[in-house]
This record gives sequence, C-alpha cells and structure tokens, in this order.
Amino acid sequence: MNLTLGLIGCGNMASAIIAGVIESGILDEKNVMVSDPDSSKLEAISQKYNVLTTGKNTNVAEYADILILAIKPKLHDLVINEIKHSVKKSALIVSIAAGIDMTYIEERLGCDTKVIRTMPNVATFVKKGMTAITYNSNVTKEELDEVVKLFRSFGEVEIIDESLMDYIPAISGSSPAYVFMFIEALADGGVASGIPRDKAYKMAAQAVAGAAQMVLDTNRHPGELKDMVCTPGGVTIEAVISLEKNNFRGAVLEAMKHCNRKSNQGQSKDLA
Repeated sequence: MNLTLGLIGCGNMASAIIAGVIESGILDEKNVMVSDPDSSKLEAISQKYNVLTTGKNTNVAEYADILILAIKPKLHDLVINEIKHSVKKSALIVSIAAGIDMTYIEERLGCDTKVIRTMPNVATFVKKGMTAITYNSNVTKEELDEVVKLFRSFGEVEIIDESLMDYIPAISGSSPAYVFMFIEALADGGVASGIPRDKAYKMAAQAVAGAAQMVLDTNRHPGELKDMVCTPGGVTIEAVISLEKNNFRGAVLEAMKHCNRKSNQGQSKDLA
C-alpha cells in the first residue's frame, strides 16, 4: 500500500493495529505515524516497530491518508476540534470507538468527509480479531478496500449497515469476555476434578479455540457439530442436557440483550 497511516492515540488497540500492519508487511514503518500525550508509550512503540511518533495530533492529521481515531469516545470532541483544520481533504477518517456514529464525525469535520466506522475486538492483539465495518457515501470502493486490507492484517472483517453497528458489541465486541468466563468456568471444573490449574486453562482454551475453528473451517451448523460430539447415552449429551436445564443459551441471549440495550442508550461516549 502506497498510503500513509496515522493513529491518534497509542493505547492497546492502536498498538495492536500497528503490529498487524507492520508485521504483515502491508505498510512500511515509515508510512505510519502515531501521536499520544504519553511520551513513554511513543518511545516504546517506536523502539518496537520503528514508526514515526509525535506529541502533536495535528502532525498526524496533516500526515495521514488514513487517519484512525484510536481514542476513548469521550475524547472525540476535544481531539476533532483540535485537528479539524489539519486533516487532509482526501483523508479517510476511521473511528474504532463504540457510540461514535458517522453523522457525529460528519457534523464536526464536514458532510463531505470520508468516514469509516469500525468495531474491532480484543482478539486483535493476537491477530485473530473480528472487525465490523461500515462507511459513508463519500468513500469509494477502492478506498474501502484499502481499509479492509488494513484490518484484515490482524483478523477477519465483515461489512455491515450502520444501523446494525450498535448491536456489534454484543456478538463480537464484548463477547470475548463471555468466552473468557466460559474458559475460566471450564478450568475451575477441571481443577475441582484434580487437574492442575495451568493445565486446566490450556486444555479449556484449546478446546474452545478448536471448536471455533471447526465452525469457521467446515461452515457446518454449530448444532450439527455439537451432535457429532454427542454419542447416544454418552457423557457429552449428559452435560448438554444439564446446560439446557440451567438455561445456558437463555443466559447468553439475556446477556446480549443487556449489552444491546446499553449500547443503544447512546451513553457510550461517557464510558471509559
């Protein structure tokens, strides 16, 4: 890619994005610039990836063909007001924050601004992320393809309508937390049976990772794959029956409903 990438903010997600694009070879390190008020973060990312760094957000705005706002939702007003006269007219503005819709950015930078709204998740850190992407009418197909290519350097991407973006946290943004809880519960069960804690975590996590990969690789219905494990009269179907009696699926659906409700309250910009 013969483009420059700028990131305002050098937190965990920004660092994961930088790692993805540099380690995949999509961008040369000299085509990436990041800003942050914390000089120690900038020094660390510069030493690790040799990218350009600056303490001034306006420097990044002037530099970037693709500008990622890798900041907390509540900081968007302050930062956009700071950089609005420095952003290139042709720049793609990419949001990764919950609750920041495209209209919000258009109203502050101009209706002709090219805006791409994304929702990556924590698995970005291990290059197994899932990112939902939507975009406004000012973005061309070629420009969208460039951003998709960037995000695919650290995971999978799905293009969706913006009307669905506030529902993404429940299914892929927040859901790793549910899975971590499930792995922890599996490990606790193993420990209760006498399996050492470190081995229990490894076995539980690998089982979950393998099951997820089977869904992705086979494209078979999860229920069909479940049936493959449940031999008649066996131990697995006994466990499945217990999960169903204890409202396993219902608990997950209820959790997602609460997540959706919170996301749709429009309070995200007040969250840390």
